[in-house]
Amino acid sequence: MLKNVKKQLGLVALLAITANVSFAAEPDIPTLNPDEGRIGEIRRVPDETEFKVCADPENMPFSNSKQEGFEDKIAQVLAQDLGKKLTFTYAYSRQGFFRNTLGANRCDVVIGTTSDSDMMRTSKPYYRAGHVYVWRKESNYNIKDWSSPDLRKGFIGVIDHSPATIPMNDNNLIANARPYRIQRDLNLPSSFMIDDLAKGDIDIAIAWGPIGGYFAKQSKIPMVVAPIPEYETQNAKGKEYWNISVGVRKKDKERMALIQGAIDRNQDKIIKILDDYGIPHVAVVEGDSLQKVYNKYGANTKPAAEK
Repeated sequence: MLKNVKKQLGLVALLAITANVSFAAEPDIPTLNPDEGRIGEIRRVPDETEFKVCADPENMPFSNSKQEGFEDKIAQVLAQDLGKKLTFTYAYSRQGFFRNTLGANRCDVVIGTTSDSDMMRTSKPYYRAGHVYVWRKESNYNIKDWSSPDLRKGFIGVIDHSPATIPMNDNNLIANARPYRIQRDLNLPSSFMIDDLAKGDIDIAIAWGPIGGYFAKQSKIPMVVAPIPEYETQNAKGKEYWNISVGVRKKDKERMALIQGAIDRNQDKIIKILDDYGIPHVAVVEGDSLQKVYNKYGANTKPAAEK
């Protein structure tokens, strides 16, 4: 039961982190056969002169085919440090992304994944991010936590079944919610929620920090971005903050050792990239994992008023 819950919550976290898409020039995206990469089938042999990244071609602020995302810039720093040629394999961040890219040997490195992912060998966390509240500056809201009265003054955009829906439900805010689908819609830009906020279709956006922070900074309408308090002590399903790491195949111990060295040598450059892109981040919590949080706090289903 716990294993299944962990997998479900981990998938929600990965989708929340990577499940958005933005428009770009027509990229060259190979057709992926979901059966390719199975044992016994022909597959790419890793080239150790390459730093070959698995990336989404239209997923700003993380990555795109023009290499304009902050993860693209981090990849450039790591590749340069290691003296390797930076190359990419592109695929959309949908279910099966890791199996059809990293797992099929089409590429060797994932720049951003949750540090406790059991699908990959992960580096030490190089940053930690959480969900944020975003609102138009002209609204003059003052939102600091789930008890803030301003949360009840309008429509709240939120990704359906994302961790933030747990405290929303506990604080009787679901009636104010305007849900957005967690499975990415390739017809919409990844800025869709912040775009709706700018247009006045919603009054508050609750977004994964890198997405909310970046597009609020890009918006022509002045925005305010505020961190959402951690909620894991009330309910593990409402965990808002996650350590982020580089990932490789589990067997690639030597590759990860090299990458970890590059991360350690360039941590200041990585943090500057995050800051330049407006990516909100907090101090890494060493050893943090969904498993530990669930073991310690469980999934409490009582409303906030009854706790």
